[in-house]
Amino acid sequence: MEAGNHTGVSKLFLLLGLSDDPELQPLVFGLFLSMYLVSLLGNLLIILAVSSDSRLHTPMYFFLSNLSFVDICFVSTTVPKMLVNIQAHTKDISYIGCLTQVYFFVVFAGMDNFLLAVMAYDRFVAICHPLHYMVIMNARLCVLLVLMCWFVFFCVALVHLLLLMQLTFCVGTEIPHFSCELDQILKVACSDTFINEVCMYVATALLCMLPLTGILFSYSQIVSSLMKMASTEGKYKAFSTCGSHLSVVSLFYGTSLGVYLTSAVTHSPHRISIASVMYTVVSPMLNPFIYSLRNKDVKGALGRLLS
Repeated sequence: MEAGNHTGVSKLFLLLGLSDDPELQPLVFGLFLSMYLVSLLGNLLIILAVSSDSRLHTPMYFFLSNLSFVDICFVSTTVPKMLVNIQAHTKDISYIGCLTQVYFFVVFAGMDNFLLAVMAYDRFVAICHPLHYMVIMNARLCVLLVLMCWFVFFCVALVHLLLLMQLTFCVGTEIPHFSCELDQILKVACSDTFINEVCMYVATALLCMLPLTGILFSYSQIVSSLMKMASTEGKYKAFSTCGSHLSVVSLFYGTSLGVYLTSAVTHSPHRISIASVMYTVVSPMLNPFIYSLRNKDVKGALGRLLS
C-alpha cells in the first residue's frame, strides 16, 4: 500500500466490522438495526415525556432529557454507517467521513461522561441540601452546566481532529473495527503519533477521572447524609431517587472499563470491537429502560404521553 497525502479528501479507509462471514452479515444487520431503532425510540420517548409533562420540568429531568439527546446522537454517529456498509456489501469510509466520526464520537462520549457527573451533583444537592435545592439548581445554572459541557468537548474534539489531520495514512488502510475510534485510527497511521497519543491519554485521564471523582464524592456525601437520617422510610425514599442514575453510571463505566481491560489483556481486534459495542450501542439503548422502569415519575409521564 502506498502512503497517501493526509489532505486527500477522496482517500478511503476500510472498516473491517465485526465479522467477515457473509452468512452472518444479515444477522448482524438485523441485530444492530433493531438495537438502533430501540435506542432512538426509547430516548425520543424520554425527551417527549419530559418536555410534555410540567411535573417533570425540574433540574433532574432536564439533565435526563439532555442525556437522552446525547445518546441518540452517540449511537447515530457509528451505527448508520455500519448498517449502510453491510447492506451495500462494502467496507469503505472516506477520509472526511472517518474524521467526522472521530470528532462526534469524542464529543458525545465525553458529554455522556460529564452529564452523568452533573446528574450526580444534582442528586447531592437534592438530598444533602433539600431546602436550598431550587435556589442552587436554578434554571440558569442548569443551562450553564450543559453549555459548559458542550463547549469543553467541542474544543477537545477539535484539538484531536486538528492533530489527526497532520498524520499520513496509507491508501486503503484497514481499520479493525466497526467505526472510526480515535485509538484505532492512531494505530494504523503511517506517521509518528506520539503527540496524538500523549494528547489522547492526558485528555482521557483528565476528562474521565474528573467526572468520576465528582460522582464518587457526590455519592459519598449522599450516603453520609442518609446515615444521619433517623427514619428508614426517609432513607429509602431519598435513595430511591438515585437508583436509576446509579444503574446508568454502573452500566456506562462498567462497559467502558470492560473495553479498556479487553484491549489491555487481548490484542484481538475482533474481541475489542465486540466489547466496544457494549458502551457505544447497548448502553444508550438500555438507559431509557432503566429510567422508565425504575422511576415512577417517568413511567407515569410515558403512560400519559402514550395514552
